[in-house]
Amino acid sequence: MSVGPVELVVFGFPGNRFKGEIIPAIQELVDAGTVRIIDILFAIREGDDSVRVLEIQEMEDEIFKRFDPVVAEITGLLTAADAEKLTAGLEPNSSVALLLFEHTWARKVGDAIENANGRVIFSERIPRQVVQELIAERDQLLAEAGSAA
Repeated sequence: MSVGPVELVVFGFPGNRFKGEIIPAIQELVDAGTVRIIDILFAIREGDDSVRVLEIQEMEDEIFKRFDPVVAEITGLLTAADAEKLTAGLEPNSSVALLLFEHTWARKVGDAIENANGRVIFSERIPRQVVQELIAERDQLLAEAGSAA
């Protein structure tokens, strides 16, 4: 079976507060065939209690019903040990969602590279916040250069 690049993302939620727009945004990507959710785990720390790791089917019915259509199949590739390692130092009253997804849009390119006896030499994801900060810095420098002219 051909598989595109797989990425693990950990989303943090201080105060254990979620908003409703996250699931529809992910669903849109799944429906468009851009990504395929491979696995998802949740880790919650209430107060000073230890971190609880929950699989999607262990979530409250309302939350499960919202995530169930997004996650076609759970592969079990993410483990409780992974979640515990990735949530070490989780602040009290915080939670995280661990999302493992395939970049399905890249399958065909990956197959073409492999068929040409090629291989990926380097790949790095640059976080959104870093790119936004770089753009803001560039814009500030351009604005300063423009006002000096």
